[in-house]
Amino acid sequence: MELVRAIKFPIAFDIDRLQADVQKVLSLEWTDHYNRKDYNGKWTSIALMSEDGKSDSIFALNQNKLRDTAILEQCPYFKSILNDFPFEKTAVRLLNLTAGTEIKPHRDYCLGYEDGCFRLHIPIITNPDVVFLLDDERLIMNEGECWYINANFTHSVINNGTQDRIHLVIDGLQNEWTDALFYKEAHPEQFRKPLPEMSEVEKQRIIEELNRMNPVLTASIIQNMENNKL
Repeated sequence: MELVRAIKFPIAFDIDRLQADVQKVLSLEWTDHYNRKDYNGKWTSIALMSEDGKSDSIFALNQNKLRDTAILEQCPYFKSILNDFPFEKTAVRLLNLTAGTEIKPHRDYCLGYEDGCFRLHIPIITNPDVVFLLDDERLIMNEGECWYINANFTHSVINNGTQDRIHLVIDGLQNEWTDALFYKEAHPEQFRKPLPEMSEVEKQRIIEELNRMNPVLTASIIQNMENNKL
């Protein structure tokens, strides 16, 4: 089965409350995104949770437990959303793609559910002229929706509109609660990495070992290997 690229979850957030919280943040200092080679224009961020509790610590690959930033304490709706997601967060940020800015095609790594982690997007302010491409397919993410994006696949964004595009972006770790959420939308096998194909030399070596172990018990395994089912 092919890996899932994206999911629009059957979850809707209150747009007015999202935008009321983001209004409290707009006049603050936003930090330029650190992957400067990946975009043209102005792409900025504010952390709502970070390792050191600072709002300018916008890195996504955090190793330690996150702390709320002072900004999150001012945004009760954002905080309630995070509290309602019972999984460990590895990054929580607001990302602002200003009008006219382009994020070039790129891939992130270890950010698919098959890796035991995931990234959620909640659009807060957007417009119809934002073009988000994931694996050459355009995704239209509307305000108040909740999307899983498998960032392991090539993706790009360009804001062709006249207003900024702001998303709440949450990275987290897989657990039983998230399994229930994701597996309602797609078969669990669609979140598992395919096994690498074996060369003929490797395959013959394994068959020889199986024959030495117990030819009767391993006959069906060998047959499947020879028929390329394993």
